[in-house]
Amino acid sequence: MRIFDGHNDALSRLWKAGAAAAGGFLAGDGEGHVDLPRARAGGLAGGCFAVFTCSPAESSYDSGEYFAAVDQGLALKEALAQVALLRRMERASGGALRVARSVADLDGDGLAAVLHLEGAEPIGPALDELEVLQATGMRSLGLVWSRPNAFATGVPFAFPGSPDQGPGLTDAGRALVRACAELRILVDLSHLNARGFWDVAEIGDSPLVVSHAGAHALCPSPRNLTDDQLRAIGASGGLVGINFHVGFLRADGEDDSDTPLSAIAEHALHVAEVAGVEAVALGSDFDGATMPAALADVAGLPRVVDALRDAGFGSGDVENIAWGNWVRVLEVALPGCGGGLGV
Repeated sequence: MRIFDGHNDALSRLWKAGAAAAGGFLAGDGEGHVDLPRARAGGLAGGCFAVFTCSPAESSYDSGEYFAAVDQGLALKEALAQVALLRRMERASGGALRVARSVADLDGDGLAAVLHLEGAEPIGPALDELEVLQATGMRSLGLVWSRPNAFATGVPFAFPGSPDQGPGLTDAGRALVRACAELRILVDLSHLNARGFWDVAEIGDSPLVVSHAGAHALCPSPRNLTDDQLRAIGASGGLVGINFHVGFLRADGEDDSDTPLSAIAEHALHVAEVAGVEAVALGSDFDGATMPAALADVAGLPRVVDALRDAGFGSGDVENIAWGNWVRVLEVALPGCGGGLGV
């Protein structure tokens, strides 16, 4: 079964690891959660590869320092380095890895990478950087990570908590959302607070997409979505990529890898019940979070598919959760972007 995964942090991991890491990814060095041979073994045929900048020190997560705004110039420098890394990997892969600049690029053999910017910190108020990043192949943008920036406010990770924290979009944020619609860039609402979510919902009629999150009713993390948000996503024709991070799956919010794969299916069932099965997709957070031990890495994706079947999803629904729902939304978000851009 072909699988599309809405979020991984492989690019950030590889960039931090140094020059040799990209070759290891292509050859299969077993590092992290994702490399090319393991992706092939797990059925991963496409996914959003995130560019994440100005990563906080791990020790600062509990102190709250991660919630501080970051420098735009530094964020842009780091973003360009990660975009360049993906383009070099594409050339070196001999066709096994390609940057998907249009929905048509999802077809074919190998792994199609949708270039995603996780947090708009690299973009300045005139949005010049947005134009350039789009021309390099970026087709998806998350307005925030879990911190504020010039455009919106992200939710912290404190558990338990509500996503209803902080102000909505700034005027610059509204302009960014409109510019993304004009440039055919999907807007990802992951990490965004509730007021920002509803502000985006009021702008235009694009599908509401949250690439990696879960159901707040099952796990009261501020990173997860309330039932009101889920209903709005379903009504818009959007989707939620179910996050595999154990801390967003478990009712106790513990970062415990001894979490069964049935927890992923439980969140999928809840989203299907509230928003419709068309709104359910996958958004692993590979290389950026703690995975259930039974999954281990990307090669274990067939076990997630089995968990969905065991939970009662029919074969057609499983195929749509694994692939079809993401492709449907990308067809709406990305038409006309053309395969020739960024070559």
